[in-house]
Amino acid sequence: MSELATASTAATVATPASAAPGRLRRFVDSDVLWSFWHSPVAVVAAIVVTVIVVCAAAASWIAPHDPFDLASLSLLDASNPPAWLDGGNWSYPLGTDNQGRDVLSAILYGTRLSLVVGVSAVVLALLLGVTLGLIAGWRGGVVDTIIMRVADVQLSFPAILIALLIDGVARSVLPRDVQAEIALYVLIAAIALSAWVQYARTVRGSTLVERNKEYIQAARVIGVHPAKIVLGHLLPNVLGPVLVIATINLALAILTEATLSFLGVGLPPTEPSLGTLIRVGNDYLLSGDWWISIFPGIVLALLILSVNLLGDWLRDALNPKLR
Repeated sequence: MSELATASTAATVATPASAAPGRLRRFVDSDVLWSFWHSPVAVVAAIVVTVIVVCAAAASWIAPHDPFDLASLSLLDASNPPAWLDGGNWSYPLGTDNQGRDVLSAILYGTRLSLVVGVSAVVLALLLGVTLGLIAGWRGGVVDTIIMRVADVQLSFPAILIALLIDGVARSVLPRDVQAEIALYVLIAAIALSAWVQYARTVRGSTLVERNKEYIQAARVIGVHPAKIVLGHLLPNVLGPVLVIATINLALAILTEATLSFLGVGLPPTEPSLGTLIRVGNDYLLSGDWWISIFPGIVLALLILSVNLLGDWLRDALNPKLR
């Protein structure tokens, strides 16, 4: 008996350790990873996104200067051209802006800020949209009607107008002395509240299909708690389309942040995102200081294009009709 108990205990301990390599092996052999390695566009887009994200995350270590250190800025270095042009200086490889701030360093820090806003807004919109979509699809009736009518009303307005409205209301309600401190959080909330509808509608549709299948009915018959059914059975089966929407909406969230910052209602100039840098450079574009806005614009375009290409690849890879 003791030997059997020892063997049973050893098998129980070994099972979790062997489960991880098994899952890893299944992922390596999966159709999704095969499709990724056989898609040159997806590979190149992933490399571009990885390089941009790594550079933004390591901005504190690889940036030549600190754009937030006002003591290091000098107006004598303002509007210097890129290093390869006449009058350029290799201390500022991509030139300087009107305040003497290094454009390359500002791009690295600004990209990090744009990524933080975009990822945070997508996560918040995903949580809100998936939750409301599951509730609407599972409960049905009046709850479903109310949630979907609110979504329909919001869909009648462009997302940028919704974000502008939320941002404007927050600025009018909050005291002036705290607006700059919480501008980042207000911007994240504004973008998230303008983007939750797609998640909610997609999850609701998938939930309406899944809730009438045999495995859900069987779980109900044996008395499984509804919350456990929704979270343990429904949620994993509706996440496929949600991941595709989240990937594409990441590019839209970054673009929305850049648009709001360009319009002057996003992040303040003391926290330079890519949109803020483009707006600042736009004021000096006609005077010949093109590098202040062109280089941040190129980085923004590359980031959005690469994320969109990854979203298109993921949508095709998860579509069983295209396998």
